[in-house]
Amino acid sequence: MQTVDMSRCIEGIFVQELKNRFLCEVLINGISTVCYVPSSCHLGNFLVLKGKKVLLLPTVTPNARTRYSLFAIPFKRSYILLNTSIANYAVLEGMGSRRLSFLGARKNVLPEHAIDGYKADAFIEDTKTVVEIKSVLSVEETAFFPTVYSERAIHQLEKLQELMEAGYNAHFIIVALNPYIKRVRIVRANGLWDVLKPCIDSGMKVSAFVCRLSAEGVKLGHNIPIEYQDN
Repeated sequence: MQTVDMSRCIEGIFVQELKNRFLCEVLINGISTVCYVPSSCHLGNFLVLKGKKVLLLPTVTPNARTRYSLFAIPFKRSYILLNTSIANYAVLEGMGSRRLSFLGARKNVLPEHAIDGYKADAFIEDTKTVVEIKSVLSVEETAFFPTVYSERAIHQLEKLQELMEAGYNAHFIIVALNPYIKRVRIVRANGLWDVLKPCIDSGMKVSAFVCRLSAEGVKLGHNIPIEYQDN
């Protein structure tokens, strides 16, 4: 994954999300500009963005439809990241740090690695550990996971269960894109729990962290607790 170059960030004023959930309208120097929204969910489900200052990054994909991509919004004394895939970047960038020492040896980490038909966010060859990374977005101190029902997440967990039965280890990492989130709460009364619990019972570890944005770029922050709610 490419390094986040903060020197290339520009500011704009958010106007609205467009019908295509991957597009939004932003005023850049007073000019209405269509920008890319790097999120599979409508951001309006989690944040009030209209009229707010936002940070944008130039798109790096050749022949991209938009020149800029939505990146972050100022929040308190920091930022909330709006690019949900940045969670993968933060974890992979922090693989050598002490924060992830619980993963054991990490000399050989393969990003986006395919294992028996499953594309892992990361695979640690040293310990045969499959790492799945998910993000949560909220302005509250408690972030709920999942924020929306996801068939894809359910299928991924089913595959992780199969891989563990085949002798692999698994770790599920949830990254909060708001550095002020204090806990992640997983509601048991949903379809995800039905496949998440068997994975945990089979030995899959689950952890959660915050993600921070500074002048140096995006960094994985401190560990936060995970709570389980009955309804």
